[in-house]
Amino acid sequence: MTTTTPLSEIRGTALAGPPLATATPRAPAHVSIAPDASRCVRLAIRSAGDLVLARQRGRMLALDLGFRGGDVTVIAAAISEVARNVVEHAVSGEVCLSETRRAGCTGLAIVVTDEGPGMFDAMRFSEFGGTERQGGPGLGLPGVRAIMDEFEIDSTPGRGTTVRMTKWLR
Repeated sequence: MTTTTPLSEIRGTALAGPPLATATPRAPAHVSIAPDASRCVRLAIRSAGDLVLARQRGRMLALDLGFRGGDVTVIAAAISEVARNVVEHAVSGEVCLSETRRAGCTGLAIVVTDEGPGMFDAMRFSEFGGTERQGGPGLGLPGVRAIMDEFEIDSTPGRGTTVRMTKWLR
């Protein structure tokens, strides 16, 4: 039988890595973040190692919130794909993971921000994908959009990109 240690109990342990910071996600004003999602676990993304840590923390928080099986895998895959875009295209950024609630439902909100080159038509990329990775190993933004319950993207050329996604506990 697998047991899950709450995220709040593993902060600062050797297994968990460096202590987690709690902060407000840096999302554009027009991206609506639920009031109870205003505090998050913030993780810097600068390398593939940071991507792995973000994926692990996302899995741990998902399990702590009550997600199981396929939903935990979906959440980890979405975090991995969007964080990989930060490493490949923006050099650095951050992932914010937080519990969110709406109408009595619990969810996991994920906000990924970067200060990279941005995209001219972010919605097109999220619907149809880009051209440079066609046939590549990842889900791409269209895949992430398909597996998450909510997905928003905001990008400004020369200023960066923010992706907000939520998975709701069923």
